[in-house]
Amino acid sequence: MAKKGSVVKVCLVSEAGTGTRYYTKVNKKNMTEKLRKRKYDPRATHEETGKRGAHVWFKEDKIKS
Repeated sequence: MAKKGSVVKVCLVSEAGTGTRYYTKVNKKNMTEKLRKRKYDPRATHEETGKRGAHVWFKEDKIKS
């Protein structure tokens, strides 16, 4: 049987408040702080142009079962 690893599946939630989510795996031994990435959110509104779709910050959250 395989050992249980330190890789955990996490959910990245948009800080723009649109509810968009990305799922990824994180090695908790190497990354002790919370993950925060700038990714594309198709529901967010761009500040300069006013059009839909923008790159916003996503923060790590637990996966709700």
